[in-house]
Amino acid sequence: MPNKEIKNTLNTWDILVVSFGAMIGWGWVVSSGDWITSGGILGTIIAFLIGGLLIYFVGLVYAELTTAFPYNGGAQKFSEQAFGKNVSFICTWSLVLSYLGVVCFEAVSFPTILQYIFPHFLQGYLYTVMGFDIYLSWLIVAIFTSIFIVYINIRGAKIAAVFQTIFTSIIAIVGMTLIVGSALNGNIDNINTQLFIGNNLEEVSGNIMKVALMTPFFLFGFDVIPQAAEEIKVPLKRIGRIMMLSIIMAVTFYALIVLSVGYVMDGTMVKEATTGAGLVTASAMEVAFSSKMMAKVLVLGGLCGIVTSWNSFLIGGSRIIYSMAKTSLLPKVFSQIHNKYNTPANAILLLGIISVVSVFFGRIMLIWIVNASNLACCISYCIVALSFLSIRKKYPNLSRPYRVKLGKYVGIMAVALTSCMSILFVLPGTRCSLSIEEWVIVSFWVILGIILWTRRVRQKVSSQKLAHN
Repeated sequence: MPNKEIKNTLNTWDILVVSFGAMIGWGWVVSSGDWITSGGILGTIIAFLIGGLLIYFVGLVYAELTTAFPYNGGAQKFSEQAFGKNVSFICTWSLVLSYLGVVCFEAVSFPTILQYIFPHFLQGYLYTVMGFDIYLSWLIVAIFTSIFIVYINIRGAKIAAVFQTIFTSIIAIVGMTLIVGSALNGNIDNINTQLFIGNNLEEVSGNIMKVALMTPFFLFGFDVIPQAAEEIKVPLKRIGRIMMLSIIMAVTFYALIVLSVGYVMDGTMVKEATTGAGLVTASAMEVAFSSKMMAKVLVLGGLCGIVTSWNSFLIGGSRIIYSMAKTSLLPKVFSQIHNKYNTPANAILLLGIISVVSVFFGRIMLIWIVNASNLACCISYCIVALSFLSIRKKYPNLSRPYRVKLGKYVGIMAVALTSCMSILFVLPGTRCSLSIEEWVIVSFWVILGIILWTRRVRQKVSSQKLAHN
């Protein structure tokens, strides 16, 4: 495959659904009960506004930098411009782990959720990994789906975006169905009895913050757009606006889902659904329409959420790997472009192979990978925010099609918030602190990064000696 350039094929709608679809995964189906029982209806909505504010500040930083440096591998370009290749490698290598964690987790989640729609789906028991049973039917679906999504992405970002549009539309239709059903058949008393959780202001505030700490992880994903900036064929200023719109849409979507669940189910019903199958949103759909079939329809919407998030992070992750390989931070083989489809096929295949391998380890181990990748994502976001401040100072006259107002204060807020989130992962005793197993994964990733960086330095020294001789 000769090395070619990637073509820009993504329009306004494409980048909106890719960004929004990345943020709307499976969490709105399985986690709504936990949010409500932890913070209450209004408490959860306030928590999402708090988490959304954090992501909004980071999004503003990304929006300006993406339009100033519209190249694939966004975060790598920003951090390299600000601090050089050393810091750039740390930033981008961290981001690779965060994207990889999502891709692997979605590969495992998809077949796991199918059993809620098809009760007899699990057939052919094979083995157990840390309490999670692996079945032949489960493996076949996971592997086939992984291969299919990889194939779609190799065919081109445009085809992947069309695929994304279809599934995002299904999510929107299912979500709106729940909202309408709840509005028609709900009761305001259900909300009034579970507005907040806690007996006093201190407890209520504490519970809201507990939920707020979770919310950013359901809003990560808007940054897949900067990673594929070279493939976008819309005015640069509009790219920034679309990124910010997608964040607002995601926060609104989550808030409406929580409100709908609380409007149609009282506190007792929410708790029972949470301790049961755990699909509280699906239970709300069943109550709203008095139909178990409608619960399965909602689970189908959740499955589409898994696919949209999976697809988006595969697009973004492959472009990061491609960009790193182009600058020799990773082996050059991953910078090759498919001769027919003009996509970074080897980078996509790498993520696809890892996701296929990951399904053999079951769900429990991958939860550790996801939690470790959340820390990596916060670190990367913090470095990007610092890069924003540095570039503002170094290049005050740089062309910025999307220029953030009060940029210095926005940058400082983004650094402060992402730093706090990173610290919460490190400090023991917080709801976000990593387990020993998750620290092992982080340590492995750091060691692997050191090996790759050392390899690059040796290659650079060797080529300099050859040039000198």
